[in-house]
Amino acid sequence: VEFVESAARAFEAANPGVTINIVWYQKEPLYAALRTALTAGQGPDIFYAEPDQKEYMESGLVLDLSDKLNWDNIEPWATEVWGWNGGVYGFPLEAWTVELYLNEAVLEDQGVTVPVGGLEGDAFVDAVKKIRAAGITPMSQGVGDRPYPGAFLTHEILVKKLGTEDYGKLLRGDGVSWDDPRVREALDYAKAIIDAGAFPESFSSLKLGEAHRYFHTAPGAAMFQMGSFYPSRAFAAPDAGGQPEDFRLGIANGPIPPGAACPECKTIAVGGSFVVNAASAHPDIAVAFLNFLATPEYGNLWLEKNLVQTGIKADPSSITGENAAYFQMLAAANEGAKYTFGIPVQQMQGQAKETFTQVINQAFPAGLIGVDEVIAMMRAAY
Repeated sequence: VEFVESAARAFEAANPGVTINIVWYQKEPLYAALRTALTAGQGPDIFYAEPDQKEYMESGLVLDLSDKLNWDNIEPWATEVWGWNGGVYGFPLEAWTVELYLNEAVLEDQGVTVPVGGLEGDAFVDAVKKIRAAGITPMSQGVGDRPYPGAFLTHEILVKKLGTEDYGKLLRGDGVSWDDPRVREALDYAKAIIDAGAFPESFSSLKLGEAHRYFHTAPGAAMFQMGSFYPSRAFAAPDAGGQPEDFRLGIANGPIPPGAACPECKTIAVGGSFVVNAASAHPDIAVAFLNFLATPEYGNLWLEKNLVQTGIKADPSSITGENAAYFQMLAAANEGAKYTFGIPVQQMQGQAKETFTQVINQAFPAGLIGVDEVIAMMRAAY
């Protein structure tokens, strides 16, 4: 809110005679209001949308921005995630990646080093075994109130093993099956990590906020695979659930399976974006406002205000203040990354999505079922 409001006022100051009126909605009321307004050829000049809302493009309700925005100042993945039928329709403000957060003090005590690019093959399994043997939980995680974090380990291994194209085919059930030998090898690798004692005994009941605290405060874990929205909780004051002030945080990529087709592949979830109403009476001004935002200065401001990534190209090396080191670590962990867009529950539909949540997010990482059962259950879901 503060980011958009301050940018609007700055744009008005730079463009005398232009007024930007901002109306804030919760998502569901917003979507309902937009359906009515847009089909009547009305609605706001710019509005919030998410990349999976293809109906806006299919119905011709939003403007093609492919030749209108300064794409040099926008992350290259934006054109892919918002691309449709040769056009590009969205300006992504908010995104997050799946990262492996590190408790550097615990890892140092155990003589374990995790490079930013991630540990490969048996090296990660051996690290988990070593940490567990010391009576420490290797990886905090819990699925008590969310349908996705328990799957982070497995789906990040799968995308590295298969590469983004075949991984997408696997999730869609389009040309790559769950009984593909590569998928089995990836699941076997994830199973080895799980069986080595990676997760807390309370995995099935531990809630998202509790898993954060488990990692950085009590009892403390060596690693925590989580979305890069981690700071939204962890950077709060310690008495409000944030990490201790002297906590030594690191960031790396997740474990790399043997025979990985794409060790640098990982997930990015693109959320809140801006689109321009095709029926706008002021399309040039709407586009000008988006280009006004598309600068490294506003990219950095977004990072500092919202503590999560953006589609605006930022310059973390120029950020100062208490969170500067964090953003530089995050940038290093994503240098050269190749992305799949959306976590599986954002890419999948229907029964496959429901089964994935029950199997890959819950039962498999909890150690309740094995690889053969995972393959059989996922195959049956398509």
